[in-house]
Parts: sequence; structure tokens; C-alpha cells
Amino acid sequence: MALPLASVQLYTLAAEFSADMNGSLDKLAQIGLKNVEAFDFVRRPKEIRAALDASGLASPTGHAPLLSDELWTPDGSIPTPANEVVFEAAAELGMKTVIDPMVPTERWLTEDGVQDIAERLNAASQKAAEFGLTVGYHNHAQEFLADFDGQSAYQRFLSLVEPSVAIELDLYWALVGGQDVVSLVKELGDRLVAIHVKDGIKPPTNPFDPDAPKFDSSSLDQRHAGQGEVPTIEAMQAATGVKYAVIEYDNAPGEVFSDIENSYRFLIDGGLAA
Repeated sequence: MALPLASVQLYTLAAEFSADMNGSLDKLAQIGLKNVEAFDFVRRPKEIRAALDASGLASPTGHAPLLSDELWTPDGSIPTPANEVVFEAAAELGMKTVIDPMVPTERWLTEDGVQDIAERLNAASQKAAEFGLTVGYHNHAQEFLADFDGQSAYQRFLSLVEPSVAIELDLYWALVGGQDVVSLVKELGDRLVAIHVKDGIKPPTNPFDPDAPKFDSSSLDQRHAGQGEVPTIEAMQAATGVKYAVIEYDNAPGEVFSDIENSYRFLIDGGLAA
């Protein structure tokens, strides 16, 4: 298998990117990155595409809400545009796969909720094909709370979505959700197209549990790749068809560009990505 391409989720440097788009992308290119994973691109695709081109970067994947009327994040809610609007912006950027980054906990707690998520994503996949795109889903930890006849909500979701739907596995959040990360990677097999390379210390309880205290990103103890509790090397080596290794911090432990470079060097020097 060819090595996955190293990338970085731009949410990691959200403040820096908003303050200086071109300068931020230039710094990523100087680190050695050739790819990024865009977020919040729908309202400004031409601007982002111009900045990417100027820095010699591409955004083959991107995060945008496809399955919710409003996207909840630990740091606030974001209104969602129609799927067609998302896909038009993604095509403008030269993107290949649009990945939904988050569906709220309550929709993962019932079988009807999981069915609705899968049906929406299947419909989005059909619409995306009209734009020459594919769609995917990125997990957090709420997908692993409920169990239906011995299947986690995430496993039920996987059984319901079409093979055309890409899977992006966030290793840190899967661990927080109580999963055996390496076994999950093996279970996903060739469906797994992208991995979020994220490390840290697992909190004592799943923060997405409805009974858990409220949290935001600043409460997470995240570390450089290879320096936390996530079995990153073993998980990457167990993957069979991953195309993108996407560095992400929800809460960067230090200076964000140094943190990104640290994880980038971990991937490149370790022979885990190209």
C-alpha cells in the first residue's frame, strides 16, 4: 500500500488562519506539508483557493456539515448551508471528499437517530456525485455511547451507509469512546480513507455522555503524535487503504505551528506518511 499523504486539519490553527490566511498556509508549506483539510470553506471558497494556490497547497479533503441543520462544536454552534452549496464550494477548491465532522450526541442514542444519519449521508453521497465528489464522516466519541443488539451506534451506522461513503477515523476520539483503536482500524478495512492523527490522555469519562460535565476544547489534554495514549503507530500500520494522514489538535499543547511540525516529523520520519 502506498503511504498516505500527510495533511493537517485547518481547525487546528483556526485563530491563526483567520488572522492571516496566506501567512499561515506559507508556514505549513515551509514545514513540508503539501496538503491541508479545509474547514469553514463554504462562505469563502475563492479566497481560500487563491491562498492555497499561492502557497502551493491542495485541500483534497474538507470538513463541512452535511447532516445537521446546525453544527454543534465544543466551542459554539455553526449554522449549516444546503448540501448543494457545500458541494459547489468544495468543487471550487478542487476538493475530492467532503467529510461531515460532527453529529450531536442525542441523534446517536436511538436506532431511529442512527438510521436518519445514515439515510441523510447516503442521499448526500448521491448529490455529491453530481459535482464529482464523494462524502464521508468523521467521528468524535458520542458514536460509541449507545449499543443496539451488541452493535455500537457507530457499527450500526457503518452497516447502513453505502460503500461510496468514506470513513475518516479520529484515533483520539475513538480511544476516548472506549474503543480498541487498532481493532477498529482493522474492522474498517478499505472503507477507511483518512485517519485523524491526534494524541493525548484519555479523560476519565466520555465527555459526550449526556451525564458528563460540560466541556470545551481547552479542557482536553492533547499531546504530540506518539506522546500520548493513542496507539498511533500500530493503528497506522493496521490500515489497508488510507489515503490521508491528517494531523489535528483540538487543543494544541504549545505553539501551534511547532506542534504541527512535531507531528508531521513523527509521521514522515517514522515512515507512516509521505
